[in-house]
Amino acid sequence: MRVELDEPKCVAAGQCVMASPEVFDQRDEDGVAVILEETPGEELLDGVREAVAICPAAAIRLVER
Repeated sequence: MRVELDEPKCVAAGQCVMASPEVFDQRDEDGVAVILEETPGEELLDGVREAVAICPAAAIRLVER
């Protein structure tokens, strides 16, 4: 699985970071999300799925490879 982020849609709410801090972080200058681990291991996928579900801007996708 691969994580994708539509940066222009991101509203810098930080929900993804709270759901999956191993996979997401936020830029200091504007709070926009960044992906730390584009292809997270199986043990991180539950957190990523939660981040996808709670993102207020629907800016995150989990894509099957």
